[in-house]
Amino acid sequence: MTVEKKATSGVKATPDLRAEGIVALRAALPGVFPDGDIDLRDGKFGEELVEIGLVSVWGALWARDGLSARDRSLVTLAILIALHADTELRTHVKIALTNGLTEDEIAEVIYHSSGYVGFPAAVAARTAAREALSS
Repeated sequence: MTVEKKATSGVKATPDLRAEGIVALRAALPGVFPDGDIDLRDGKFGEELVEIGLVSVWGALWARDGLSARDRSLVTLAILIALHADTELRTHVKIALTNGLTEDEIAEVIYHSSGYVGFPAAVAARTAAREALSS
């Protein structure tokens, strides 16, 4: 017998979160994913991590009301800079452009972060952003 847990914070059931995650991911990266259901597994070690992110990040967070996609991009860029998460930052620079940020605004996020997370983190973020913007 399977017991379904009820969410206490208004979070919907997993199948709904997955569907909402796909919608949010497609909106953030237009043209990257085909229509219909998508399978993000690649048959390699740790393949479920992307699926977990689809549900828990894109479905449970990006699909929420409360912040615009543009505001979520600003927050996400700052967090990724602080974490030195350059791989994810490259993707989110592109997402930020899709969500209405300009290259100048992305640069300002990097400049502003230097005062809080340090100059080396800002330099690494600038490098990642340059790579993302040139591809």
